[in-house]
Amino acid sequence: MTENTQTPSAPNSELPTQYAPAEVEGKLYERWVERGYFEADAKSDKPAYTIVIPPPNVTGSLHLGHAFEHTLIDALTRRKRMQGFETLWQPGMDHAGIATQNVVERELAKEGKSRHDLGREAFVERVWQWKGESGGQISGQMRRLGDGVDWSRERFTMDEGLSQAVQTIFKRLYEDELIYRAERIINWCPRCLTAISDIEVEYQDDDGELVSIRYGEGEDSLVVATTRAETMLGDTAVAVHPDDERYKHLVGREIKLPLTDRSIPVVADTHVDPEFGTGAVKVTPAHDPNDFEIGQRHDLPNLAVMDERAIITAPGPFQGLDRLEARSAIVAALRAEGRIVAEKRPYVHSVGHCSRCKTTIEPRLSMQWWVKVGPLAKAAGDAVREGKVKIHPQEMEKRYFDWVDNLHDWCISRQLWWGHRIPVWYGPNGEIVCVGPDEQPPTGEGWHQDTDVLDTWFSSGLWPFSTLGWPQQTESLAKFYPNSVLVTGYDILFFWVARMMMFGLYAMDGVPPFHTIALHGMVRDQFGKKMSKSFGNAVNPLDWMDTYGSDAVRFTLARGANPGVDVPIGEDWVQASRNFANKIWNATRFALMNGATIEGELPAPERMSATDRWILSQLNKTVAEVDAFYEDYQFSKLSDSLYHFAWDEVFSWYVELSKTTFFAGGEQAQVSGRVLGEVLDVMLRLLHPVVPFVTETLWTTLTGGESLVIADWPADSGFRDEAAEAEIELVKAVVTEVRRFRKEQGLQDGQKVPARLDLTGTPLAAHEGAIRQLLRLQPEGEGFSATATLPVAGATVALDLSGTIDVAAERGRLTKDLGAAEKEKQQAEAKLGNEAFLAKAPDNVVDKIKGRLAKAEADIARIQAQLDALPAA
Repeated sequence: MTENTQTPSAPNSELPTQYAPAEVEGKLYERWVERGYFEADAKSDKPAYTIVIPPPNVTGSLHLGHAFEHTLIDALTRRKRMQGFETLWQPGMDHAGIATQNVVERELAKEGKSRHDLGREAFVERVWQWKGESGGQISGQMRRLGDGVDWSRERFTMDEGLSQAVQTIFKRLYEDELIYRAERIINWCPRCLTAISDIEVEYQDDDGELVSIRYGEGEDSLVVATTRAETMLGDTAVAVHPDDERYKHLVGREIKLPLTDRSIPVVADTHVDPEFGTGAVKVTPAHDPNDFEIGQRHDLPNLAVMDERAIITAPGPFQGLDRLEARSAIVAALRAEGRIVAEKRPYVHSVGHCSRCKTTIEPRLSMQWWVKVGPLAKAAGDAVREGKVKIHPQEMEKRYFDWVDNLHDWCISRQLWWGHRIPVWYGPNGEIVCVGPDEQPPTGEGWHQDTDVLDTWFSSGLWPFSTLGWPQQTESLAKFYPNSVLVTGYDILFFWVARMMMFGLYAMDGVPPFHTIALHGMVRDQFGKKMSKSFGNAVNPLDWMDTYGSDAVRFTLARGANPGVDVPIGEDWVQASRNFANKIWNATRFALMNGATIEGELPAPERMSATDRWILSQLNKTVAEVDAFYEDYQFSKLSDSLYHFAWDEVFSWYVELSKTTFFAGGEQAQVSGRVLGEVLDVMLRLLHPVVPFVTETLWTTLTGGESLVIADWPADSGFRDEAAEAEIELVKAVVTEVRRFRKEQGLQDGQKVPARLDLTGTPLAAHEGAIRQLLRLQPEGEGFSATATLPVAGATVALDLSGTIDVAAERGRLTKDLGAAEKEKQQAEAKLGNEAFLAKAPDNVVDKIKGRLAKAEADIARIQAQLDALPAA
């Protein structure tokens, strides 16, 4: 625990009877921002704690995945700020090249225009205009959630500073021969009209067709199979395995390519699997990555037969057809010539789609810019292997290594207009000049800049250091790099995390961009199904915030966050979290009205009751437990710990056990009031990072302090009192057992029952008033008759149930239940005593019957005890 270091004013015990989040949250957040609580000072001598926001797309809005991730990051940064760290949560947005260009192109289409009607410069200006008017709505939504980011440092991946960083690292990589230009097969989107990287391709099973086609004539023929018949127009060879005896006589010879006037060679290549299909494959180097490699080995020509929109360009009857139209037409033409040997339709196979627009991608030979990732990826892998960077949970390391250890060169050029334009100029005589940010590009006739832009992930890969002013050696860069932790989803481990690792280690002299990578799962619906508009189960978190408050949404998300595991969430759970916020409110309000205070020193333990010492001992255990969970990124466990301490221990037991003390008044009430104030003070501090709004309102009312955002984080004082804990456990045992008995007898919660309590020889005597209060037990009066006696925890509770229940009816009901339980026991014993049954029955069936027997025996003991407790008939 810790003392409140802010100067308190007199606490205000006046709280509204109900908590209304909508009336509190917006005003509180703006107050936090206006007072600069979230701003990080690079000149501070405090230790730094840095987290960057995974930059959301400028086209985006807050979805439940954002809300989940932001809740976790906000909890970490709020706690570290309270612990005395100079805390920076770096905000910003990504320009999202393809997605943003698509949005603006759709807007233009409504006006009957295309980007080509505007021209490049005017189109880019139009995108900037859209960004200013419509982009970035997520910033306002982040405020609704309570994100404690430093808005004064907000960055955009295409602002001036980040553009300078992009040009700088491009030139350095180019000069180190880690960026190069080459013609290779790339993933091409005929809808977006740009190359996309391997990780931007989504694969799904599609219905297609597999056709087997005979090439050549007679003994000089062979059969190939394909799902993309249209590409045969670009075939420049057929390949077979060099050891395949079936085709040795054909290797080195040419055969006729159907539907064309060309002959193509048969080549031998070890890439071919002689056991798969016919053992012969068509080779289309300009339209397939594996075929391209075969073509390189055998010096085959690259014959492109489709344009950028996947329209057939090869001369002949199929020219001008879309690829799918051409596929059908070519199969029909081959069928007419008797060249189709077999057809399989539908043929389900994995097909790549553009992750942005879902169009089927087309492998295409194209001149592009590439990053040579070999040495960069090795450094990224070594940083984790050598312990410079920890991945949490550790079992995710394998997935990381599987990726970085097998990374192909990265295609970074995109055929778009919106984005960082590649800083390379071409001269009239084939010159190539890479231009840095402070250099003048070459001028004169014939010089022009490359028309492509860089992959969005290229600039976002610089995020941990470009946002701090790199390549300038700024105070912020010195103070806040490297990041303390990266909190992100395992689904972008390859998209973003690996890129940042490679670039950070390269640009920052081997210093990785963060110490820890904390990976979380994806948010799913309550049935574990992926959330999607198409599934009809997508949730707008703003709707839940409007209904239940931001704290309820945050607490639900945090409570479901186990490291690296997907998070199911349903509206019922958010409603339960709202109820928790209300419980905190109502209990604190009760406490304030009954003397809870933080004024003065905490009384010495000898002045406290056992109940007081018990709750302080539990409080310190909770502080230690929550700290340990935070350090291990166990958000679910720390949230559960806080929930059960607040609801179960403080509200359900301590407040209830202390009511008699408060109502009696006097010195002990003052002591307990100070203890309750201490408990609430620390509990609200512990809860604040996850549920900031309701805790801020309650804590400032309780303490008169300025803000929880800048309050001290509680520390475990080391106070423990095992004797008091054992004593209160006895009290809880008595109350729990009698409550159970009352319920079994059908008594109403508020129904009062005369009782005699024999607490002699136990520590329970000091708690008789509280026990009677909690159990609605009246003192025994004249005519008291102990019709039921309950021995529990070394004490005896005798109850007079005469007049409260129909003894005869209750005895009849219990006798019937006892008979059913005894019958169940006999049946289970009979089966378990049958050797023939045991020899044949599976283990799980036997275990189930053993469970039934154990339950029946427990039921018999419980029912018999209830019968014994009833008065005689």
